[in-house]
Amino acid sequence: MAQVEHRPGNGDLQRSTWQTVRDYVAITKPRIIELLLVTAIPSMILAARGWPEPITAVAVILGGMLAAGGANTFNSVYDRDIDALMARTHARPVASGAVSVRGGILLGTGLSVASVVVLAVFANLLAAALAVAAIAFYAVGYTMLLKRRTSQNIVWGGAAGCMPVLIAWAAVTGGLSWTPVVLFLIVFWWTPPHYWPLSLRYRDDYAAAGVPMLPVVADIRAVTRSIVIYSWVMVLTSLVLIPVAPMGWVYSGSAIVLGAVFLVEAHLLRRRALSGLDDVRPMRLFHWSITYLALLFLAVAIDPFITG
Repeated sequence: MAQVEHRPGNGDLQRSTWQTVRDYVAITKPRIIELLLVTAIPSMILAARGWPEPITAVAVILGGMLAAGGANTFNSVYDRDIDALMARTHARPVASGAVSVRGGILLGTGLSVASVVVLAVFANLLAAALAVAAIAFYAVGYTMLLKRRTSQNIVWGGAAGCMPVLIAWAAVTGGLSWTPVVLFLIVFWWTPPHYWPLSLRYRDDYAAAGVPMLPVVADIRAVTRSIVIYSWVMVLTSLVLIPVAPMGWVYSGSAIVLGAVFLVEAHLLRRRALSGLDDVRPMRLFHWSITYLALLFLAVAIDPFITG
């Protein structure tokens, strides 16, 4: 019996096109973009002490998404070799070849340029300049220079993830002050105790790829000690915002309660590590850290409406 040749139909082409779109979206790392907006939007509200101007708000949200997407895309392209070596990341589009290096670079460049244009035209030049700094620091400073060379990579590289609060504040007020600096520092100190538990969970992956994350080069006791230290500094910094902003009872109460829970989780992780358990359940703190940041910045957003 003669075989019937299969020819791609409209359905096949639609699926292929949709998969290509999904691959290009994936290299922008949408989940990271969501987390960045969690800090940017409340920062805008606090800066305006209420709802910011609609055009400014849209500019910050859109410009911030484009800037983060551009930086993440450059990261996906540059890290394709180590992504291919790790079980957690080997299927990422650039690492697997689903998206070409050229395609990734073009996308990253286009998103980055668009973000700067949006912020410069619809917000102000300071916000646009801060976006340029954030993209450059993440794509070059962290991805190319720090990540593969130092165990403190995520500490300093995390500074790029703190930039949305500065961009948002600058877009609304046209300048910077101590309040956005404190917001910046909260996210800065939060990044290590957020990311090191994930690195503990995937320590073998990072070791196989030759990435010197702290859990790869230090024992678990040293890692959990650092997590506890950074957690305490983060919580204390969140309390500094109360007199600096100044903040009312909504934020103050939330910062105290959420910070206490975070510290309890950090110390429990430390205790499990010291007890010699095979599974110290680091992802428990990792997932809570995301909830903590979201709820803390939700309190930042609500507080101006309640306390004025």
